[in-house]
Amino acid sequence: MPIETLPSFEALLSLGLYTAIAVGLVGLLMLLSWGIGQRTHSKAKDEAYESGIEPTGPARLSEPVPFYLVAIFFIVFDVEMIFVVSWAVAYDRLGWAGFAQVAFFILVLFLGLVHLWKSGGLDWGPSADRRSGE
Repeated sequence: MPIETLPSFEALLSLGLYTAIAVGLVGLLMLLSWGIGQRTHSKAKDEAYESGIEPTGPARLSEPVPFYLVAIFFIVFDVEMIFVVSWAVAYDRLGWAGFAQVAFFILVLFLGLVHLWKSGGLDWGPSADRRSGE
């Protein structure tokens, strides 16, 4: 078993010096921008800016925006893709046991997608119940 060698003192010193210089430079620039920057306030400057359109009405929506579902779906299917691609790279060495395992994995994800679809998690538009109740 090879013996692991620790980094030399010079390597640790140069890493510490580099880190200190980077942190010091960032701190100095933030301090300078805070000290030199202008602090003016006006009614127009304190208003929200949305692509040059003046805001009208409240910023809160009456119903939740389901954009977080897109992020969750992306993460789930991205992780699935990592597993499937890693299986595809080594499919010849894994044999039928590996195929059965990845098929079970895809089946579980598919059943989760069916459950999500049946429970209404994919219905992003206004539902008929909410439209008739308004």
